[in-house]
Amino acid sequence: MKTPATPSFADLHLLTVLAETRSYTQAARRLGISKASASGRVAELERAAGVPLVRRTTRSVVLTQAGQQLVEDTRAPFERIAQSFAGIRDLAGSPRGLVRLTAPVALGRQHLASLLPAFLARYPEIRLELDLNDRFVNLAQEGFDLAIRHTQAPPDTHVAWALCPSRSVLVAAASYLRQAEAPAHPSDLARHACLLYLRDGGQSWSFERMSGQKVGRRTEPERVAVAVNGPLKANNSEVLRQAVLDGLGIGLLPDFTATGHLGANELVQVLPQWRPLGFFGDAIYAIRPWSPQVPRAVQCLVDHLREQLAPGFSLAG
Repeated sequence: MKTPATPSFADLHLLTVLAETRSYTQAARRLGISKASASGRVAELERAAGVPLVRRTTRSVVLTQAGQQLVEDTRAPFERIAQSFAGIRDLAGSPRGLVRLTAPVALGRQHLASLLPAFLARYPEIRLELDLNDRFVNLAQEGFDLAIRHTQAPPDTHVAWALCPSRSVLVAAASYLRQAEAPAHPSDLARHACLLYLRDGGQSWSFERMSGQKVGRRTEPERVAVAVNGPLKANNSEVLRQAVLDGLGIGLLPDFTATGHLGANELVQVLPQWRPLGFFGDAIYAIRPWSPQVPRAVQCLVDHLREQLAPGFSLAG
């Protein structure tokens, strides 16, 4: 009777990576092998197991019940091995290795790009891959080590470092305000051309200001939500800023996009006594999926960004 083949630990690990990425291309990229090699090794693992482990569809790779059971039984040991090895490697000399970073396009182009050369000069054994993307990527599934995001609160399932404060600012070009009377109250925005960020909830803007109204010993803020509309929606704040500069309407921008353009006859802050709520977030965070240990290269990058971004984004012209 033929003895069943012994599965390779490397092939078992490949299956756990494939379960996360659901893509031979992504799994192969993360492990530094070719797509053909990844597919062949999974096929060899299936021959050793004697049952199908993956099911290929037109859009992704899905594990069978047997494949999922195998991954669930082996994932934790592989994670412990990876964490232990990363910890040992971090003890050896200078921080090193590849850090895959994703960030919003505007923030990356305007602020992060200028901070990275000094970091790489300081840590010559660290390599960076920067992906500028305005969509919220799945960090674990797509193999990113770190994401830079502006948000109200980072997810509880992730490790998060606050890098700097941030806020939203309502702006218009002086040319637009010369032809359309400046709003005196948020409700007036319903009659204006508003340039919207393309995301869920973008049809309504909310604001608050301290009204001086007392409730017990507290002063309660006045809050207003207004439905807005206009000629342009975009998922990039640089595009919206340019449309505002061209006099197309009033835009709600993150401060890191408006900075440097307020004043000097470019952008004018609208309703400065009102604070926009719940849109771009109150802080810039670095986040990564939770793990008991953070690689030194990742921690060094976080520390560098926090040091450089700590003052926040001045809105002075």
